[in-house]
Amino acid sequence: MFEQVKLDYNYYDLEPYIDTLTMETHYGKHHASYTKNFNEAVEKAGLFGKTVEEILSTLNNIPDVDLRTSLQNNGGGYYNHNLYFSIMGPKKDTKASSILEEAIKRDFGSFENLIETLQSLALGQFGSGWAFLSVDKNGKLYATKSPNQDNPFMEEGAHTPILCIDVWEHAYYLKYKNLRGDYIKNFLSILDWEKVSENYKNVIDSK
Repeated sequence: MFEQVKLDYNYYDLEPYIDTLTMETHYGKHHASYTKNFNEAVEKAGLFGKTVEEILSTLNNIPDVDLRTSLQNNGGGYYNHNLYFSIMGPKKDTKASSILEEAIKRDFGSFENLIETLQSLALGQFGSGWAFLSVDKNGKLYATKSPNQDNPFMEEGAHTPILCIDVWEHAYYLKYKNLRGDYIKNFLSILDWEKVSENYKNVIDSK
């Protein structure tokens, strides 16, 4: 049974960047719904025992179109939101590890360039979707965007997301209305680079 990531902060801890009502709605309703629906689709497909990464990277093996779509949408929603909520936190001025910082400089030129790239991808995603920072088996970083609940597991297969920015309207509209750019800027203020660094280390250590 797949479960929502357990938060190590309170809903109100992300104020004023992410408001309490948005957290209650986003985590308590939207993410809970994706998790429930994903578990139902996994059970129907007989895929319990597989990881969410295995399921999302082999969706083409599901012959039933409706079931495959349900696994894609709800599995993507489950995975993406688990990552999203796990990399936020109330700690201020967190820093990337030296290993991740070196990779960022190698692949993007500078930390500032990476931030600009992620902001541009998130702001430029038409409609609902995500911006991702992902890593391949060699430790190379990639910045991409995806529509709806898609993610790099579905698109590149070998790229593992370590950071994501949710640009579905339910992630920000209650507080920011149509000002997506303001939400993205403020999201980066509560992005915990220590957790992103742990994600990077976990990926490269597992290869």
